[in-house]
Amino acid sequence: MVRVLAPGSFDPVTLGHVDVFERASRLFDVVVCVAHNSGKAPLFDVTTRVRLVQEATAHIPNLQVISASALSVDVAIENGCSAILKGVRGVLDLEWEQTQAWLNADLAGVETVWLPASRDFLPVSSSIVKQLAAADGDLTAFVPDGVACALRAERKDS
Repeated sequence: MVRVLAPGSFDPVTLGHVDVFERASRLFDVVVCVAHNSGKAPLFDVTTRVRLVQEATAHIPNLQVISASALSVDVAIENGCSAILKGVRGVLDLEWEQTQAWLNADLAGVETVWLPASRDFLPVSSSIVKQLAAADGDLTAFVPDGVACALRAERKDS
């Protein structure tokens, strides 16, 4: 089966991410790459983000979770992935991802595959989840249970 790399910060992983991974896993073997991004100040460290993604995707047998700080195309090649998988919520996501797809193809000949977000998860983003968590909102419809617990614990520690 074709292997794809699904890179992202996943800070935190949402039910929208998990939905994309589940649907992609019916088509491909999926390698989720939790990215180290020095340009961002994540809520959770990489080790915690990897653990949360692993817990949220444990039911998907042909999915593995890694972390990396290299370019996505390099991580894809190193892990035998022939394409990069991206979920898109709308036109703005698609415009950004199109630019990235051209760059990845030019740099390393790695193609990009997009899966549209399911309607149920269109409004869900990690940023919105963090804002909702900071306001002590109900996270049930947006993140896996383990992520909701981690967000509550993080809020108590702050």
